Amino acid sequence: MSWFGVGSNNKQPTPSTPEPSKDGGYIAPDRSARAQCWEGRDTFFKCLDKHGIVDSVKEDEKARQACAPELAEFEKCCASSWVTYFKKRRVMEHQRELTLKKLNAEHATPLDASTAGGAGAAALRGR
Repeated sequence: MSWFGVGSNNKQPTPSTPEPSKDGGYIAPDRSARAQCWEGRDTFFKCLDKHGIVDSVKEDEKARQACAPELAEFEKCCASSWVTYFKKRRVMEHQRELTLKKLNAEHATPLDASTAGGAGAAALRGR
């Protein structure tokens, strides 16, 4: 498969605009549309990784300059709310990984979930 269908005879169809449902919302994308969105997301995130950009919301201009074709494909294949969600989730996951690495470097001891939580957890255990 080639990038964005260039030189490819079997281009994947672009996802259609979501159709409104009877209640005024929109019909969720089907499996192939979701897969296409995730592929666009992954390609965009690989480009961000290559350029050392973690937060493409705060560094929007830099991300648009470095990864313009990938971002355009990502935005074309995914609902705008999904694009925003995935961008913010990327930052959250990055921060989580940094925190875990820091805790591991400090030789932190994991908590036992059955004994952690103070009064609230004790109440749930029936004490």
